[in-house]
Amino acid sequence: MRISQRAQRIEPFYVMEMAKAAQRIAHAARDSDQPMVFLNIGEPDFTAPPQVQAAAERAIRDGRTQYTNALGLDALRERISAWYGSRFGVHIPERRIVVTAGASGALLLACMALIEEGDEVLMPDPSYPCNRHFVSAAQGQAVLLPTDASQRFQLSAAQVQAHWNDHTRGVLLASPSNPTGTSVAAAELKAIHQVVQQRGGITMVDEIYLGLSHDDAFGQTALAIDDQIISINSFSKYFHMTGWRLGWLVVPDELVPVIERLAQNLFICPSTVSQYAALACFEDATLAIYEERRAAFKERRDSFIPMLNSMGLTVPVMPDGAFYAWADCRSACQRLGLKNSWDFAEHVMQHAHVAITPGRDFGVYAPGDFVRFSTASSLQDLHTAAQRIQHLLEAA
Repeated sequence: MRISQRAQRIEPFYVMEMAKAAQRIAHAARDSDQPMVFLNIGEPDFTAPPQVQAAAERAIRDGRTQYTNALGLDALRERISAWYGSRFGVHIPERRIVVTAGASGALLLACMALIEEGDEVLMPDPSYPCNRHFVSAAQGQAVLLPTDASQRFQLSAAQVQAHWNDHTRGVLLASPSNPTGTSVAAAELKAIHQVVQQRGGITMVDEIYLGLSHDDAFGQTALAIDDQIISINSFSKYFHMTGWRLGWLVVPDELVPVIERLAQNLFICPSTVSQYAALACFEDATLAIYEERRAAFKERRDSFIPMLNSMGLTVPVMPDGAFYAWADCRSACQRLGLKNSWDFAEHVMQHAHVAITPGRDFGVYAPGDFVRFSTASSLQDLHTAAQRIQHLLEAA
């Protein structure tokens, strides 16, 4: 069977490959006194609040399970619009909001609408691997530009200007970012967008972790800049609806009918039950729960990252959002006689029963130097993991 070149360009998602290996070890050691601690997947340990679950049950009971408009329920688009106003102080008309089958659906629609074969899209290295694969699936090419701690592992306007060429279509940023949990400073983001606009390009910003910002200096939506920003968002992270597969896209007015046409053909509509459930996300009582959980994620960050730093797994930039720690593992590898982050992750998984993610997925600049910890797990799990890794390093 002949496999398309498009499919062959998509590399394996090593986060998930590592997860499968961790599950095999966990199953074999299920009766041991050291069960596997999973810090490898970026999924909140919280699930949808009771109000959201009840709304889904009502939708099913009342038979509200048929197709919706391809752009999503009008009522949900209105509530998302109101949330931008109350949370971020920006007015985003509901007509510019497209409800999608997860942030993945949003990215696919945006890339299909805007990227031609041979177009190049500038992205930071490190960055979330699936984002660059959406560019590839649209016949474009993701161009990864090396970043470091001095720039918060984010692109700068100077980099965008220096690397722009005749094939460049635009930029795809993430703020806060996976795997680093860092955001683009507001002034820098505005400067990047200016460079892009001067060249007739597009600025796409993955904001799926925006609700989980911990620093007011960074916790602002890129949509505040102007109406030409394309923002991708999701109900998975802040709203804790990962498996419900629901997200949204904010686009300029002229792009809405294009996205609608694509959505009609590719998806018909997002999950109807998930949309009715998501209406409950914006009730006052539900938002209060989300804010309590956001505080819990911050507490986990503040507790766990100093533990990593103290054992030489240095996190060079304190995350300002999301639930990740991007830790330099070179010193730990040297102590353990290991070559790189992949070996370190394997070693920790095998000998400490802690599943983490090597930098291999997130870029090509320095993938062997860093590992990603997810801090979406409980404080108890985080402390257990830190103690086990500490013992492993001390015994070396």
